[in-house]
Amino acid sequence: MNDHHKTDWQTALVNAVTEPKELFAILQLDHQYLEAANRAAQQFPLKVPHGFIARMEKNNLNDPLLRQILPLDAELEKTMGYAADPLHEAKSNPIPGLLHKYYGRVLLTFAGTCAVNCRYCFRREFPYAKNNPGSAGWHAALNYIARDNTINEVILSGGDPLVANDHHLKKFIGMLATIPHVSRLRIHSRLPIVLPERMTAELLQIFTTTRLKVILVVHCNHAQEINHDVKQAMQPFTQAGILLLNQSVLLKGINDDANTLIALSEALFAIGVQPYYLHALDKVQGTAHFDLPPQTARKLHWAMAQHLPGYLVPKLVFEQPGAPAKLPLTE
Repeated sequence: MNDHHKTDWQTALVNAVTEPKELFAILQLDHQYLEAANRAAQQFPLKVPHGFIARMEKNNLNDPLLRQILPLDAELEKTMGYAADPLHEAKSNPIPGLLHKYYGRVLLTFAGTCAVNCRYCFRREFPYAKNNPGSAGWHAALNYIARDNTINEVILSGGDPLVANDHHLKKFIGMLATIPHVSRLRIHSRLPIVLPERMTAELLQIFTTTRLKVILVVHCNHAQEINHDVKQAMQPFTQAGILLLNQSVLLKGINDDANTLIALSEALFAIGVQPYYLHALDKVQGTAHFDLPPQTARKLHWAMAQHLPGYLVPKLVFEQPGAPAKLPLTE
């Protein structure tokens, strides 16, 4: 049964839709936008699993899930104030695969690919090829962590770390757990939402048998992303006491509406996921059409606070290159 699950998610990943023509056919979209989608996909490829497409409404270009993954001509426009590396991550990249931006924690770009290519991704131009250190490089990253006893948390990011198979994850987490001053492992992943088959019994065993406290941060931007499969996938993890958090990105035309954001918080909490961050867009070139003015973000956040208990209101934040932490967007 476990092997069946493993095959399920890996097969679903391999069979993800990567051609705009196929996406347009499945969702019966107006073909007048296909040429533009092809152009934009040449710069940043389309990638989306069939299970995620199944949650989208057919023949609706404004579907909030479709808007997150559909390549558009707007991405090819150059916008002042937007950059390839908006967070200056190259300056915090002391060795391949490792980013050290904040006190007490480091981030490892554990995988260079994702199950879905989100069009607003701030790492859409990240040099993953240079940051894929191979097994020798991961030993260098572990040595870096071992030498700095201020590091008590390691964050696996990417790409998406859960694209790695269970064997690879287990081996790496095992090595990480031998470093005495590391107490927490945080994993940021979109897979539990877009490819819930990834939440295998083996993965749960890896998370529950390490001495490290595991925190899984999922990425969900709209309540429509949460279906029965996602709910079922989360259940064993919440029952096992794994802390599940969510971070969303505030996106124009997708979730820039108070009722939509309130519904998202409620839907997340109903499946055992705690709303954590609501991010202002990182200004990466090609994403300006998703951006919202700070005052709009504040208004939406205040509306959430008026309708939800405090524990369901995510922190509204933005990142500033060189800042010692994420900054609140509340001033």
